[in-house]
This record gives sequence, structure tokens and C-alpha cells, in this order.
Amino acid sequence: METSVLAAANISAMALAVIFIVLIILIFTIKLLVKLIPYEVPPSSKTPRRQPAAVSAGGDHAAHVAVITATLARHLGKSPDKLRIVNISQP
Repeated sequence: METSVLAAANISAMALAVIFIVLIILIFTIKLLVKLIPYEVPPSSKTPRRQPAAVSAGGDHAAHVAVITATLARHLGKSPDKLRIVNISQP
């Protein structure tokens, strides 16, 4: 019985040794690659993002109603003529 326990302990120790040797090799390989091939930040995209249109205080109310009506009609799958916006309030 002692030989099998001793053999199991030897195999376990060898397995642990192999695992740690492989891990050490991987660590040094990664460190070497970081030094040889440094990280480069990708260039930022030059295309401007669409900003939401600012709502003017007393400005183009009819245009805003038209845009909202068209958007709702498209979303609901109806004709814009069938929709009637009565009140628009801002929170």
C-alpha cells in the first residue's frame, strides 16, 4: 500500500512541477512579446457623431411637430395624415 501512495505522491509532484514550468514559460513569453511588439493605441475616428438637435425656446415649433409626427407615423406604421399631435411638453 505504501508504494502506491508514494507513487501517487511522486506523480502529483511531477504534475505540479510541469504545470508551474509551463506557466513560467508562458509568463516570460508574454513579457518578451510585450517588449518586442508594444501596444499601439488605435487612431480615433474622425467622423463626427450625430448630436441631437437642440430645441429652441420660441423657435421652429412647426418643424418640431412635423418631425415628431413623421417619426411616430413611421413607428406606428400609419400615414402621417392619420395622426394629430395636440400637445408637446418638455419635462
